[in-house]
Amino acid sequence: MTYVPKGSAAHGPYTVDIDPKRAGWVYSALRVVEIGAGGTHSFDTGESEWIVLPLTGGCTVHTEAGIIELLGRESVFSGVSDFAYVPRDARIQIASGAGGRFALAGAKCERRLPARYGSAPEVPVESRGSGTCAREVRNFASADAFDCDRLIAVEVITPGGNWSSYPPHKHDEHRPGVEAELEEIYYFEIEAPKGREGFGYQRVFPSREGGTDVLAEVRSGDAVLVPDGWHGPSVAQPGHAMYYLNVMAGPGEEREWRICFHPDHTEGYR
Repeated sequence: MTYVPKGSAAHGPYTVDIDPKRAGWVYSALRVVEIGAGGTHSFDTGESEWIVLPLTGGCTVHTEAGIIELLGRESVFSGVSDFAYVPRDARIQIASGAGGRFALAGAKCERRLPARYGSAPEVPVESRGSGTCAREVRNFASADAFDCDRLIAVEVITPGGNWSSYPPHKHDEHRPGVEAELEEIYYFEIEAPKGREGFGYQRVFPSREGGTDVLAEVRSGDAVLVPDGWHGPSVAQPGHAMYYLNVMAGPGEEREWRICFHPDHTEGYR
């Protein structure tokens, strides 16, 4: 399944639980957990490294190395959040006094790195594109911003009516210095001013015969898996900003984000 509607990947305590086996690949994973006021959630990291990222609310992350306090945020549209990195082969507990929703972005990995705090003010925020292709990229765990073994994760805010993930691009081949092979998850939330539900669209089309081909109408809580293919644009409904969390990982010896733009769509839009 490439398009994952809200609720279809719920499992146990998770409203979203996309592991490598479900996705049909090897590395990338995403979970979203809702914790009530005064509640806790514990999990084993297994063979994966994880980042605990507040979507709404704050929490404390209890690790073998100590407690990491996360202030969090009111919503994904209110600004950048701090976050916590936790290593493979660990037992982790998340506790939230006021409650909230938390994304767990994960990647199967080899190295066991130490648990660490990621500060919101230190997250590089990039304005990418221009005009109706303008968007904000929060590079909290990009390859050159925060040290992980395999995990790469960023957030994107696309203003209502704009296109992002454009020009269409791909990263499904290992071509040293040109393109890195990365499995990718898009997790979406759509701003709902005055309670009005919004939507967007996500396109993935083949880069090879028999490749991934999907055009999905996405709403808050939906996800799209990108095992291969050209992906983009991500289109936000006018009046409703679109948020997506990108989780990526791959088999390359170097942790790097190298992409190839579609040659028919590059003029003036990078």
